[in-house]
Order: sequence, then structure tokens, then C-alpha cells
Amino acid sequence: MAARRRWDRIVFGVGLVLVAVVLVVLGTRQPDRSDQAGLATTTSATPSPQAAPPAPPPWMHKLAPGEKPPQFVLFSFDGAGSHDHWQRFLPLAHKVNAHFSGFLSGIYLLDDSQKADYTGPGHKPGKASIGFGGSPEDVRNLVNDLNSAVEQGHEIGTHYNGHFCQGAEPSVGRWTTAQWNDEMNQFFSYVDRAKALGLRIDPKAIKGGRTPCLEGRFDQLFPALTARGMDYDTSKVSDGLAWPTLDNGVWEFAMPSVRVPGLNYKKTIMMDYNFWFTLNKAKDEPARAPEFTAIVLETYERAYQAAFDGNRAPMVVGNHFNQWSGGAFVNATEKFMGEVCGKPDTVCATYSEVIQWMKLQDPAVLDAFRKQPAAQVAAPS
Repeated sequence: MAARRRWDRIVFGVGLVLVAVVLVVLGTRQPDRSDQAGLATTTSATPSPQAAPPAPPPWMHKLAPGEKPPQFVLFSFDGAGSHDHWQRFLPLAHKVNAHFSGFLSGIYLLDDSQKADYTGPGHKPGKASIGFGGSPEDVRNLVNDLNSAVEQGHEIGTHYNGHFCQGAEPSVGRWTTAQWNDEMNQFFSYVDRAKALGLRIDPKAIKGGRTPCLEGRFDQLFPALTARGMDYDTSKVSDGLAWPTLDNGVWEFAMPSVRVPGLNYKKTIMMDYNFWFTLNKAKDEPARAPEFTAIVLETYERAYQAAFDGNRAPMVVGNHFNQWSGGAFVNATEKFMGEVCGKPDTVCATYSEVIQWMKLQDPAVLDAFRKQPAAQVAAPS
């Protein structure tokens, strides 16, 4: 497997410091200041009649003997703070009947004047490796985007808060359970206080997330998750596409490391920044955007086909809301979502929807899926 993943620390969009390992970064949010300042959500004084719960989708059932599972594709976006990108992906997902997951960095719910309200474990008040929420108008835009997302069936998870990766010590890779609890206490407090801005996310519906840089002592993190009744994590890495495992009460949806056909089948974690670093050491080369988009899209397509024809493991596609290298990676994700979610026997779902489906299955059936070889992009023989 590639060397240890880590994040190139970024503060308010300052350039990335390259390191000689495969990295994962959070797409720093570029505050949107252009338009939607007056769109803060208001609530009616008269509650609406309780609607009947929607019927479950046809794929949400226990498999019959010999029946293959759907090919799940799980699109997820770390940070989840860019208004422009929410407005880009919500209509596309609606068009192709897809659900996806946004892993929210909690301090995006704090405007810049409120940064001292956050104290990362072991750090000074107001310190973070990413930006805060921008202006009050930017935060209201984000609240509206999050409300729209959950109303359309998408899932909001946590990307925690300060994004302290290796080098920004004490980093998340060193945190104890008590420190993870501290971080999550603050995350959920920001979600709760955003109700005053109209946020309509039930904190109990936030059931999992992804750690910054895929780092962390998971024996310390998972007790903090289970104590809160959270269900899943998607931060570990697997060699190829593998079925989720249950680890101390937490479902682990591993990020797959796959071969990249456009790079002589060199392996990388199937996440946008990892592709970028593997392609050109994360240099900003907008002129190469079409080339990079084609390479990433082909990798997605080949990984999907390997899983579909093989073990049918859920395909985790990790991303950020970003415009790196001329939008090369977000363009690839957009194109792949547009083409894959309408394929037969394919379901673009949230993590919680896949967990709900797995709970319907015979445990022995899931065990048999896990024993199959992980799906991998095949190299020429």
C-alpha cells in the first residue's frame, strides 16, 4: 500500500506544501459572497401536516437465494462548504436519481468573527488548518444548501472541525478518545446553534463521517462514535474495493486504493487529491485539466466495472468541493455521477442507506461477499 496518507496544511486557501507521500486534503471553502445573502430560511408558525413516509425503493429488500446485490456507488464530499458546488451537484443528483453524502467541517457554521468560539483539542482558540465560514451571509447560504440537501434525501456527516493533520500538532492521528469527544462536542454544538439560522438537520441523523487526511487512532475514535450512537466511518484504506466490515460496532467503509490505467497502473487512493498528487505532485496546471479529467474518469469507470463484474462491493468515491487544476477532478466526478447512476442494477446511495440495506441481509450472505477477492482495476497481463 502507498505510504501513510497525510494532509498538506492549508490556512485560508494558502498554497499546498507538498510532501513525498500520498496525501488527502480538504478542499478549502471559497466563501460565496455574490448573491444569496437574503435567502436565510424562515419557518412557518403553522406546522405542515405530517406526510406519509415514502415507500422504500425497490432495491431495499432482503436478497433472495442466489440474487446479486445492487452495485452501490457512494459519492461523498469532505468539507461540504462551497455554495457553488452544492448548486452544481444537487440538480445533477436529482436528474440521475442519486443520493450522496456531504461530510461537513463544523467550523464552516461559524462566521469569521466567531472563530474564537472553537478550540481544537490541544490548540489555541480560533486556530484551525482550514478557514472558517466567511461572512454571516456565507454561513446562511451554507445553511440553505444543507437544508436543500437533506430535503432531497442526501446525507450530512461529519468531517469534524479544525482539520489538524500530521504536522499541525497535536494532530488527529494522536488524539485520544477524550479529545475526539471534545472535537465532536464542539461539532454538534455548532450544528445545534445553527438552528437559530434555520438549519433543519437533526443532530441524531448525523451517523458517521471521515477523519481529516484519513488519519486517526481508530481504537480511540471508534469508542467516541459508538458512545454517540453513530454508525460508520469511511477513513481507512483497502487494497481494491471491499465490502464494509463491522469494527467494534462501527461500519467501516474503506477508501479503496486502485490501479490508475492512465499512469501505467500505478496505485493510488481513489480520492480527488490523491489523484492530483499522483498525477503531478499537486501542481496547479489548469491547461492539463482535460487530460487529468480523462484519466480519473477512466479509473472510476474501470473500478466500477471490476466491482460490478466481481464482488459487487460498494464503490466509495471520495471527493472535495474544489477547483484544483482547472476543475479537473470535480469535472471527472460530475461526469461519472451523470453516467453511472442510471446504469442497470446500480444504486447511487448514502452510507446510511447502504447500512439499512445490509441490516436486511442474512449475516452469512454478507460474510460470503466479504470473503470474495477485493475488486481491482486489472492491469494488462
